[in-house]
Amino acid sequence: MNHYRKHWVAMVSGVFLSALMLLASILIPAQRSFAEEGLSDYTLGSGDYVRVQVYGESDLTLEARLTDAGTVSYPFLGEIKVLGLTVSRLQELIANGLRDGYLVDPKVSVTILEYRKFFINGEVKNPGGFSYQPGLTVRKAASLAGGFTNRANKNKIFIISENDPNQTQRPADQSTRIHPGDIIIVEESFF
Repeated sequence: MNHYRKHWVAMVSGVFLSALMLLASILIPAQRSFAEEGLSDYTLGSGDYVRVQVYGESDLTLEARLTDAGTVSYPFLGEIKVLGLTVSRLQELIANGLRDGYLVDPKVSVTILEYRKFFINGEVKNPGGFSYQPGLTVRKAASLAGGFTNRANKNKIFIISENDPNQTQRPADQSTRIHPGDIIIVEESFF
């Protein structure tokens, strides 16, 4: 009887270990790609749609789109300038504000519900602004815009980064990752 029990325990342990390894292989690359995209220190900007929650204080939950000035109006704290802050810095700022005369130990959570738009223009079927999604590449962005036109030069694609004060066009290809606020330009082919 003990022989069967040991065999059964070994089999269950093996299955459990395999399941853990599979889960780790799925989760770890996802976290790595999030960091590789530069979103782990994502800075908030105009157009981002966020949810602020305080544990145990449902009346302090707020969902808001950041204004053009990069602000949100929050209960008790008034207008808060969040443009350029990271999510963790905003959580800290709100927690400190609530701690100052309102709550003893507020647990604040900030979630990005919708990233600000990226823009694609030039030789795509439906140029314009589209909601950013993590993992977005030029190819996927073009698909959101209805695909490339017949006149698109897929070898002459440029990106202007929202964070570039000089607004310099840098060359890109279809696998180049884009970020919220980026502008993608697809040039016309003459052949």
